[in-house]
Amino acid sequence: MLYKVCNLYCTSDYDKQDLFQEIVIQLWGAYPRFRGDSKFSTWLYRIALNTAISDLRKQKKIIKSVEPELLPTEIQDIQYSNEKEERLQQLYKAINHLTEIERAIVMLYLEDKSYEEMEEILGINQNNLRVKMNRIKEKLRKLTKSVEHGVR
Repeated sequence: MLYKVCNLYCTSDYDKQDLFQEIVIQLWGAYPRFRGDSKFSTWLYRIALNTAISDLRKQKKIIKSVEPELLPTEIQDIQYSNEKEERLQQLYKAINHLTEIERAIVMLYLEDKSYEEMEEILGINQNNLRVKMNRIKEKLRKLTKSVEHGVR
């Protein structure tokens, strides 16, 4: 779970390891304050995502591309035709143009998290998440068309 967050927000192995260590340090420091109000995995995700977003903002990095080996393993296991593979690459290029929060929402959505779980993890109410998700989908449609036509 932590590696997925690191893979989403970092491209180089060094940055992934660095972020992973920072997340572990934050988890270690925050554990005494874990009250059990939510599931442990929800708390873990929230700390990991907040740390990743904070780290990204500190470094002011813009992730330019997602390498195929960074795609979720579920996607790697499926054999795609060339056309589908190309469309998938366009989608991941488009995802890299999203904001940190939008990428976090997409990651949780792709992991089949419910809006309730997303609310707990991100601290954004379910109605706002639904609106954001619809806007993200529309934004991704436009971005994939831009990438497809070489605009971006």
